[in-house]
Amino acid sequence: MDPIGLGYLAAGLGAGLAVIGAALGIGRLAAAALEGSARQPEAAGDIRTTMIIAAALIEGATFFGLVVCILMAVA
Repeated sequence: MDPIGLGYLAAGLGAGLAVIGAALGIGRLAAAALEGSARQPEAAGDIRTTMIIAAALIEGATFFGLVVCILMAVA
């Protein structure tokens, strides 16, 4: 294989791993938040706010990873 093809392969694998990692992280985050809300319903608002902030940080890191993979494929 030529180096350009290997670059595309690496970019695709990197993007896939970034998305899988984010999906697992957000899934675990949501499960923990729902469990916490079920155990303590009066704290559901605070738990929801914290969950949304954490999910946004996970998504931000994922987008950064995807941008790096796209730059690897283009450059």
